[in-house]
Amino acid sequence: MRVFVTGGSGFIGSALVPELLAAGHEVTALARSDAPAAALAAAGAQVHRGDLDNLSSLRAGAADSGGVIHLAFGGFAGGPAAGQAELRAIETMGDALAGSGRPFVIVSGLLGLAAGRPATERDTPDPASPVAAARPGALLVPALAARGVRSSLVRLAPSVHGEGDHAFLPALIATAREKGVSGYVGDGSNRWAAVHLLDAAHLFRLALEQAPAGSTLHAVAEEGVPTRDIAEAIGRHLNLPAVSIPPQQAAGHFGPLGMVFAADIRASSTLTRQLVGWQPVHARLIDDLDKGHYFDTPAAS
Repeated sequence: MRVFVTGGSGFIGSALVPELLAAGHEVTALARSDAPAAALAAAGAQVHRGDLDNLSSLRAGAADSGGVIHLAFGGFAGGPAAGQAELRAIETMGDALAGSGRPFVIVSGLLGLAAGRPATERDTPDPASPVAAARPGALLVPALAARGVRSSLVRLAPSVHGEGDHAFLPALIATAREKGVSGYVGDGSNRWAAVHLLDAAHLFRLALEQAPAGSTLHAVAEEGVPTRDIAEAIGRHLNLPAVSIPPQQAAGHFGPLGMVFAADIRASSTLTRQLVGWQPVHARLIDDLDKGHYFDTPAAS
């Protein structure tokens, strides 16, 4: 299958492109500048120039494909504008696929889905919530299915870990280095779901190949890792004490990450495993931290 991928040069995309190529698919990947274009070409992908604001480019890429995997996102720092840009991008690519039965895999997250229990694939976000406002494109999956697109949603665990990670774990490590302690919020009993990068990439391929129209999948290998365990693992490697940060001081200590690190973001992937036969096989989060690659560069952030 010829697969059009947005975000192919990013952290997850860098694992997904080889995953797709190894399975015999052709990959055309969106690139907005020379550096990601060169990286994609070196990985074996064909390069399609454009970005999420270039709707004609997105429409052409999707129309010329056998299926689409959409990973690109402007980031939560972009606020509502980034969410609206993503919404327009998904609508545009969905229009190009309408009535074809071709697959369209969209990425989202797990924050804000369930309180006090693990979220399941059957949970849906409150459309009025800030999380839904930041990623409104995820809400389009059922409507796309009704228009003859084999749409599916892959929700990523808050920690997608592995070599090349530049998200939450490196930010926690950078904060620990800066503050001289490895912090956790409160008693650290709140938990984060987790998945290894390579397992997540494999699930995106399975979604492309198998997921029924309108389905939701969870890229979750571990239902919930206590955040205190994460802080203690970071502390071990940096030779720093792991200490409790009072909830009211979390924002001051961790910055924007404080709210997320204080959240309990647990999720199940039981239905995902049953639906597409996904079985994560790579290192768990603490084991991955203990490999040491997260600590190779003192300025990791």
